[in-house]
This record gives sequence, structure tokens and C-alpha cells, in this order.
Amino acid sequence: MLFAAQDPFHHVRDFPFFELPLQLGAEMVDSHGHTVYGIPLPSVAGFQISKFMVLQVVAGLLTLLIFKGLARRVGSGEPTKGRFWNFWESIALFIRDEVVRPTVGDAHDDHGHDDHGHDDSHGAEGHEQNDSDTQSGHHADRFLPFIWTCFFYILFCNLLGAIPMLGSPTGATSVTGVLAVSVFAYNLYHGINRFGFVGFWKNQCPDLGLGGWMGFVIGGGIWLIEVAGLFIKHSVLAIRLFANMMGGHTVVGVILGFIAADGIAGTMLQGVVIPASVIGQVLIGLLELFFAFLQAYVFAYLSTIFLSASVHAH
Repeated sequence: MLFAAQDPFHHVRDFPFFELPLQLGAEMVDSHGHTVYGIPLPSVAGFQISKFMVLQVVAGLLTLLIFKGLARRVGSGEPTKGRFWNFWESIALFIRDEVVRPTVGDAHDDHGHDDHGHDDSHGAEGHEQNDSDTQSGHHADRFLPFIWTCFFYILFCNLLGAIPMLGSPTGATSVTGVLAVSVFAYNLYHGINRFGFVGFWKNQCPDLGLGGWMGFVIGGGIWLIEVAGLFIKHSVLAIRLFANMMGGHTVVGVILGFIAADGIAGTMLQGVVIPASVIGQVLIGLLELFFAFLQAYVFAYLSTIFLSASVHAH
């Protein structure tokens, strides 16, 4: 707690060890010269394992085990039973029905063209195609595995930060940056698969209906803005997730740091500061629990919006 008063970012940083309270575990010195006690992590072939790496593996295993079990129960054809399984199923269905399907739309939302560019919005053949999509599943469902994985993986990373002495891997730009790059690569792949390499980049600028030099100048300027925006939007995915998760944990550290600071100063207000700090930490902790779900939802929602922009005509 003394570290919280001296460095409010101490408990949101990544370290090559798991810190333990009450001087349990091995004695170590962190990168800032503080003496800490905990469980050191090994170095493999010169590569140092860190706390966030371990927590990411835990989040990945939780995602795999929970939804492998859920998929087995859903695949049996019987209604899913049990509050635990119903809880995760309801969240997965929410992401499908309220995020992915309405945001991506179906194969006929793109000016009456399907994925191969053929006009099938009119006539009996088009209606038969629509009926087939309804029976076999929504067009956007092919993107569900990726969006679901992003959402639940980020959710578990966020929730691990609510456990004392652990931390949120999503509070590090190295983690959120890789997530954003993964979304960008996924969207780029499906956009190029939809329009072709040249067509995808041409699609970044809408048809302005202008000809001659004016069309070239204005269209070229808009194209540059849109391409820059494509990279900026995906970069924002990383920054906003990192900032929100780190900010919440920092507020908790600062509030708890009041206790340590008051103890160092030796004031007579400890009877007020200590309970106020503990109550404030509990309330902020509940808010963080809400933000753990909210930030995973926002990341998945924005990823789906960017995906929709990649696979539909501008």
C-alpha cells in the first residue's frame, strides 16, 4: 500500500512476478527499486515471462473451456440448462442479435447485390435466396466466431483485474495494440476478399459523381482522408481500451493510497480517511466491474462497425 501512495501506477504495471501481500513469497526488487514479495516468473530461453502473459493465457483458456462446454450443450439440440450456461449463452446471443447481425446486415443490404456483385434483390430468384439465408443462418454469422472471441477474451482479461494482486492485461498498450492489429488484419482480409485488392482500396472513396480535374482533386483528397481514417480508427481501438482499463485501476490505487499517505503523515484523520478510502474503493470496484463488460462490448461493437464498412460498398 505504501507503493500506492508513492506510485499510483504500481499495481497496473506488468512485472516478471506475481506480487503477494504480507511479505509472502520470495523477496525481489522491481524495476523502480521497490522491495516486493511474491512469486517470480521464469525466463525461457532468454525470454522473460511476465504477469500479463500468464493472465492472457488464463483468459484464453477460460474462453476456450467455457464456450467449448456451451457449444457442446447447444449442439446436443436440447435447451441449455443451468444458470451458469444460460448466463454465457444470453451474452453470446446478445452480441449476435444486437451487435453483429444488425450492424453487418445481410448479403442484400449492399444496394441489392450479394457477395459476388450480382443483382438479386428482385424477382423470384432473389426471394428464394432470402428464404435460404433465413433458414441456414444470417449472412453475418460467419463473422461471429471472431467477434465473440474478441469480446469474451477481452472480458476475461478485464475481469481478472478485479482480483486482488493480479491485474488487467488490457491495461497495457502491448496487449490492446495486438488486439487492434488483429481486428485490422481481419477486416482487411474480408474487405479484399469481398472487393479484390484494388477494389477494396478504391472503395474507400465514395462515387462523388464528379468528372475531370475536380473529381480527381476532391476524390483524391477524400480518398486520402478515408485511408488515413481507416488506420486511425483501428488505432483508437487500442488506445481507448487501454486508457479506460488503466484509468479505472489507477483511480483505485490513488484512493487506497490515501490510507498510506495518511499513515505516513501521522495525522489525526485516520478514522475518517481509512473508512472513506475503503468505501470509495468498493464503489469504484463495482463501477470497474461494470466497465469490464462495457469496454469489451464497445471494442466488439466498434470492431463490427469497421468490419461492416470493409465488406460493404462505401
